[in-house]
Amino acid sequence: MQQLEINKGEAIFRDREEPRVEYYFFKRTMDILCSLTGLIILTPILLIVGLLIKLESKGPIIFAQERIGKNGEVFKMYKFRSMVINAEELKEKLHCKNEMSGPMFKIKDDPRVTRVGRFIRKTSIDELPQLFNVLKGEMSLVGPRPSLPKEVEKFDNWMMTRLKVKPGLTCYWQVSGRNDIDFEDWMKLDLRYVENRCILVDIKLIFKTFFVLFGDKHAR
Repeated sequence: MQQLEINKGEAIFRDREEPRVEYYFFKRTMDILCSLTGLIILTPILLIVGLLIKLESKGPIIFAQERIGKNGEVFKMYKFRSMVINAEELKEKLHCKNEMSGPMFKIKDDPRVTRVGRFIRKTSIDELPQLFNVLKGEMSLVGPRPSLPKEVEKFDNWMMTRLKVKPGLTCYWQVSGRNDIDFEDWMKLDLRYVENRCILVDIKLIFKTFFVLFGDKHAR
């Protein structure tokens, strides 16, 4: 598997104390059971959303993009396509309107987003295909959001610690304001998770996520 060079963060990685083996066993078990159950229960929603995306615009239903996982491993992250098919080409023209600090790119009322895309983003339904990533072991239910390779290349040394854990569907950033939080504070929240991660923290974050999942005013 392709792996991103992360030598500049190795010293930070060694300084962190690893959780007990029981934590990893329970976390993986919870990931498998919850993702499999979620995919089965949500199958009707997945099929309906896929049909709506196909009816609205040409292009694939699922958008697969390279992201950086644990220890710099590169994997394909899945999402429902919420943008026009030439979104990446249009991104360069919109870069001057970027509202996020740091290497991330987000703008309010992004013209590349389709009508169906606005709804599935607002309700976070666009993220549901990542349950397959969780089932495959590339992601976890809880962990820092996976970044693009070009974003990680611009990380400061201290930010590389977030690559010590599997990326996840939700973390402190998702339940603390999302896009209203600047980039550096976002990274600090991710490091807070890395330093304090345990089963109780994971369970609390999963429950908090349900309260902001549908109609989150911070989602874009």
